[in-house]
Amino acid sequence: MKQPITVMYVCLGNICRSPAAEEILRKKGAAAGLSDVLHIESSGLGSWHIGCLPDARMREAASKRGYQLATKAQKFSSNHFAQFDYILAADEHVLHELLDMANSPEDKAKISLITAFSREYPNINVPDPYYNGQAAFEGVLDILESSVDGFIDHLRSNN
Repeated sequence: MKQPITVMYVCLGNICRSPAAEEILRKKGAAAGLSDVLHIESSGLGSWHIGCLPDARMREAASKRGYQLATKAQKFSSNHFAQFDYILAADEHVLHELLDMANSPEDKAKISLITAFSREYPNINVPDPYYNGQAAFEGVLDILESSVDGFIDHLRSNN
């Protein structure tokens, strides 16, 4: 794998699910020797949290697993279709919004659910933990770790 692989994770506000997925892939990708070929970002459909750090509850849950969430929220833009090879949606609502924004079959082909690559949680929605307790954040991290493991396997076998 020599050519750069660009990955954009997308959720609603870019403060829980997508920044966690971004950091999990960054750390697990480094452990798999992929740091030099991966460019990873995350974004949200909404602009409510632009410039904010991830939710403190997600940062705390992630920190317990060795992930430091420090990227600032950004809004997904149609320009991102040209910049990213993989655009991974947290849930079906986000997936459909992204598909509506796509301008071509090539753009649509880049979009899938984050869990499309998970062996334990294939093609399920990653639940939004924002309005739930701390256990919800832990559950989201379980799903994201499984999905990232499967995604790394996918990258190794397809690039």
